Formats: sequence, C-alpha cells, structure tokens
Amino acid sequence: MTTWMKSCGVTLLLWLSVWSGLAFAAPVQSWTTAQGTRVYFIETHALPIVDVQVLFLAGSAFDPADKPGLASLTASLMDQGAGSRNEQQIAETLADIGATLSVGAGLDSATVALRTLSDPDRRREAFGLMADVMARPRYDRAIYKRDLARSIAALKDALTKPQVLSQRAYMSAIYPDQPYGRLVTPASLEAIGHGDVTAFWRNHFTAGRASIAIVGDLTRAEAEALAQQLLADLPPDQATVAKGLPAPASTQARVVRVEHPASQAHLLVGMPSVARDDPEQIALQVGNYTLGGGGFVSLLTKEVRENRGYAYSVYSYFQPQLVPGPFTIGLETKRAQADDALKVVNQVVGDYLKRGPTAAQLKAAQDNIAGGFALRIDSNSKLAANLGVMAFYGLPTDWLEQYPARVRALTPEAVREAFRKHVSPERLVTVRVATD
Repeated sequence: MTTWMKSCGVTLLLWLSVWSGLAFAAPVQSWTTAQGTRVYFIETHALPIVDVQVLFLAGSAFDPADKPGLASLTASLMDQGAGSRNEQQIAETLADIGATLSVGAGLDSATVALRTLSDPDRRREAFGLMADVMARPRYDRAIYKRDLARSIAALKDALTKPQVLSQRAYMSAIYPDQPYGRLVTPASLEAIGHGDVTAFWRNHFTAGRASIAIVGDLTRAEAEALAQQLLADLPPDQATVAKGLPAPASTQARVVRVEHPASQAHLLVGMPSVARDDPEQIALQVGNYTLGGGGFVSLLTKEVRENRGYAYSVYSYFQPQLVPGPFTIGLETKRAQADDALKVVNQVVGDYLKRGPTAAQLKAAQDNIAGGFALRIDSNSKLAANLGVMAFYGLPTDWLEQYPARVRALTPEAVREAFRKHVSPERLVTVRVATD
C-alpha cells in the first residue's frame, strides 16, 4: 500500500464511503439489547446479502502493560477453531456456503466481520458459525503455539524495516505513558501464555463491551433475532475490567532519532489531537484535505514535492480514537535533505495555523468530500464497516444524513480555530529514522 493510499484510508475513506450508502439504503435503525449492546441496522433488499460486524472493546489499547500483542493474538486465533469445527472445517464451511468471516484487532476495538448470502439455509449456517467464533473459540494449544511463533518471526522481520521503526518510535514518543504507545516486542510476545489468551477473550469479548452493525437483506425482526443469537452465549461481563482509556498527556516539541542504514530518511511529525466524539473532528478532517490529505492539491504536496522536490509523497491525517488520537504528517526524503524538508513542513503548518484555508480552498475540500460520496462505495460490506464505527463510538444515527450539511456549513474561520485548538507547534514531536 502506498503512503498516499494509507493516508486516505485513515482520513477520508470513512467519511467519504459511508454517506454514499444512503443512495440505496434505508435510514439507520438502532436499539440497545437487554445485555447493553448497541445495535445499528440498515435494511436494504437490493442485494441478497447480509453483512454483520461486531466490535468489542478489545483492541491493543486494552493489552496488559507487560504483554503487548495479547489482543491481536487473541483475536487472530478466534476463527482457527470454534464450537464443533476445527480450523479446516471452518474454512470448508465458509467455502461451501459462499460466506467470508474475518477477525482482527486495532487500537480500540477487535472486530468480527461476516458477509453471507441471505438465503435462509446459508445465512443460518453462517450466523451459527459467527456465534461459535465469538462465544466458543477453541484456542487449541498447538495452533496457539504455531501462530505465536509466526507472529514472533513476522515481527522480527518487520523490525528491520525503517517505515516500521519510524511508526513505532513515533507512537511511543507521542504516547509515552498511555496504552497507544505500548510496543509489541518479540519478548512481550514470548511472555504470552495460553492462559493469557483465554483470559483476555473471557474478559473482553462480552456483550457489555460489544457493538453490532447489520446491513442487508433482513427485516428488523430478523436483525433483532440475529443480534440476540450472537450475544446469547458470550462470556459474562466482568465489572473489574476497565472499559475506558486514560487520556494522553500533553506532549512537548522534541526530536527522536533512530539509526538505520536506509538511503531514504523516514520522517513523522505529530501529536495526540482529537477523539472520535469531538464535534470539531469534521472541521479538522475537512481542513486537512487542504493541508495534506488532498494529494496533489494539498499545501504540503505543493511546497514539499512540487516546488522543491524533497519527497515523492507527503501527507497528513487525523486518526480519531476513544481518546485523542494522533495528528500525523509523514514523508520520505533523501537523508541529506531531511533538515530542509522538515523546515518546509513546519513552515507550511505554521502558516496554515495562522491563516487557515482560503474560501476557495475550503470550497474545493467541501466539493470533494460532500460532493463525492456517491462515487466512493461499492458494497454493503463497506457500509457495514462504517456503520460499525458509528455504533462502536456512539455516533448518532443521523450522523450520515447530517454529515454533508455539516461539511458544507463550515467556514474558513471555523476550520482555522479547530486547527489552532487541536494542533500546536509547541507540542509536535518529530521522529527521524535514517537521517544524517
């Protein structure tokens, strides 16, 4: 994946893809189950398909401090044997009924995602398998040992790559005493025992920590029955297991250097910035299109790449999380040009904080983001993924309807003030990997 694609995936894809789903989908329905699980549902019979996503408060931020990597390992093993099926039988069942199932963990959440045909027999099999994966994972010891060894080997290989080292040093530097900054190491993975995996699943994959998104060819009654089926046999909630995360401490501007023999310098600049529930995140996302999220039309690309030729790609993005997630600027340049490139980056950011976008720049961002929604989605599964984010973070059910209007209503002054509040040069941390 290119740097530009990565930056778009973090910043714009969620906001662009989710709205266009309303072109063929009904309004969002929502309810809270007896177990306390928030469910968001869009009923659409345009295709004989159902997409389901269940998100748990079980991301890497909930790893024990001494065992980073536990959340990811726990999630990755869930579909490697569950209920009456072993690993191979799960794969065969999915192939037979034409369904797909995936499990993975991010910073805040772990996600179980299913896509199946809505034919009654096939969906019945698929829903039962999904319920087994969440409520009855086998955690076979042999598979645990195999996947743990694979994870350690993959991490050791990754730690030779400058882009990986830069991202690790960056997150550790801007979140030094907060879970987002914990680093997975070969030693931390080796410290994870089989009992740690089963305990993490038991404590974190509960109904009280779950949110559900359903999109597709079901009625409301069928969707409610599905939600209950998925929740029925999950482990009981543990009152002693935290559901919140500590806020990150304020950073101070500094430079972190990491040695590496690469010919290209890898540079990251940023700070903790905005949480998902902050009302100003829309202004930040729209304003960032002008700063560094809009590719060739962005100020950073114009000044760093086009005017000076310091980098092939330079980007910026906001990554809202449960607590303030990072605002990040990234680029790669020749080692000898790193100082000059960083000066230009800091100058562009400083000027943007003073002036904000012009009226013309803001209109271009608004036209791209609010005007391009209908072209940015091609499946119910993408809509379900975005609906899952809404459910997990508790965004209102009319968020999709209101988003284009909120984008259009922004003024240059509102964008400038949002940036001034959430981005401060005095707090920007710079990570330099492979620089002279």
